[in-house]
Amino acid sequence: MSSELEYSLPPAVRRISGSFRLVGWISFWSQVVLSVVSSSVLLFSTFSLTSRSANGANPGTGAGLLFAGLGLIAVYAGAFWAFRYTRLGRRLRSQDSGRRPTPKEAIQALRLGLLISLTGMLLTLVGGQALVGALLGKALAQPQGGAAIFTPGNINQYVEAFDIFIIQANINTLLAHFVSLVATLWLLRTVNRA
Repeated sequence: MSSELEYSLPPAVRRISGSFRLVGWISFWSQVVLSVVSSSVLLFSTFSLTSRSANGANPGTGAGLLFAGLGLIAVYAGAFWAFRYTRLGRRLRSQDSGRRPTPKEAIQALRLGLLISLTGMLLTLVGGQALVGALLGKALAQPQGGAAIFTPGNINQYVEAFDIFIIQANINTLLAHFVSLVATLWLLRTVNRA
């Protein structure tokens, strides 16, 4: 029965359907893995920030974590949308031509996917700028040279490895948005070539 279906579908529809399914799954799993790693780091950093805030944390860190968190929410929305691409690919293979989405519906889905990715990338970039600004403020405020004296009571004035870890989580979020953006542009190119 499957071979009968393959012959009844036009080659362009088969190619587009296969692309939606393959690229959708690659995009979905890439975004899920990157967002789970970023979520765990940002969740841990939020708890750590609240415990360290009494000692005078940088003001840019809170805003940076807020925007990074909003960008992360957009990654989850993008992962859901990538999963929808796989379902759209399955609907394209339907024997009933009435169930198949029109090219206009496919392009609308891709446009919304682009909007999700670009919005999430913008939020993540704003968060990254705030986080890097806070990190730079810490680096410039700490004593320089061999005369630097470590003050045990004020550990937050020094750049810690934890601060770099937050930047890495933000870069993982940016990479997830980039994967989503490339996948959506590839699918848009595939639909337009048919």
